[in-house]
Amino acid sequence: MERVEPAEPTGARTVFEGHAIRLEVEDWPGLGPYEVVRHLGAAAVLPVTPEGDVLLVKQFRPAVRQTLAEIPAGLLDREGEDALSCAARELFEETGYRHETIEFLGGVHASPGFTDEYIHLFWARTRPRPEGRPEEGIEVLKTPLATMVAAARAGRVRDAKTALALLLAEGRVSES
Repeated sequence: MERVEPAEPTGARTVFEGHAIRLEVEDWPGLGPYEVVRHLGAAAVLPVTPEGDVLLVKQFRPAVRQTLAEIPAGLLDREGEDALSCAARELFEETGYRHETIEFLGGVHASPGFTDEYIHLFWARTRPRPEGRPEEGIEVLKTPLATMVAAARAGRVRDAKTALALLLAEGRVSES
């Protein structure tokens, strides 16, 4: 006999609300209370320079107590801003580079076991040189795309959105 899952909880209550997240406790038949983190969503972009280098931003992440190298990313927290515009804005704010072209790669549910966070992934060809300065606290790293794809394949890229973007972009970048 096939088990049919209910599409919606029978009830929900908000127990915390912040700027980027809201924690709800939902009541699901057969599961009982279930904690769900509601997230604004995000956009991230893999920037590739005309020389074939990727630009990564190195910054401290308090949640994991580590400094990580990641692709530029940001929250969908501006009224009327779509994911592509957010990715382009974050590219400039975090690296100082602007894009020549930008394309959708795909998207990912960050951790669907407890959150509805969805990250829209893009890749962009950048202009040759930065036109601004990176945000305070960010160090920009320039690394050959092939080196970073190999690192992702070897499991050495610790940030999931960055690893996925590298793997998804590998063929597209070399074709363009």
